[in-house]
Amino acid sequence: MTYPDTVPSIALSRLAPRGADRDRLLSFLTSNVFPFHVTSQRTAEEVAASIDEGAFENDETRSFWLDHADLGTIGLVRLEDLEDPTPLLDLRLAEEFRGRGLGAEALREVTRHVFAHFEEVTRFEGQTREDNIAMRRTFVRCGWVKEAHYRESWPVEGGAPLASVAYAILRRDWESGTTTPVPWNEMGL
Repeated sequence: MTYPDTVPSIALSRLAPRGADRDRLLSFLTSNVFPFHVTSQRTAEEVAASIDEGAFENDETRSFWLDHADLGTIGLVRLEDLEDPTPLLDLRLAEEFRGRGLGAEALREVTRHVFAHFEEVTRFEGQTREDNIAMRRTFVRCGWVKEAHYRESWPVEGGAPLASVAYAILRRDWESGTTTPVPWNEMGL
């Protein structure tokens, strides 16, 4: 899908987690709270271990800074399962940039990047907690379709599990600018 009258103000910059970006990644992930992730705040030791284990860069995972033309780095995105036709998204905005509508612009640019650079990808998926209304609205605003509602499947620190809600966009929908609905009642139930 193209947006002919707009030039994206967000660009993706490949992240070198085990190299030049290690300290910056450590700082970003430990200085921001991510309340809708399984672990909302991580220690430097936890982040360092996940970097060393390849959580941000391996055969199936790539990570990118989200660089805004006017604001600088506003967040990061991790793309997982890139050897599959359906990779997964982990999008994190820095606290100071949340609530400004930048999530939609970031998601559009990440989606464009995935479909432009990974020809084998036919479907792109992301999941969030049921109470992350801002991200759920962002998915819908960007043409993604709700495909699943996994009840009590998202662990919550110090609380009962919540539902995980899955959204995806098909390459053909992205290319045509359409949205293919999920056939929820295909058996007449």
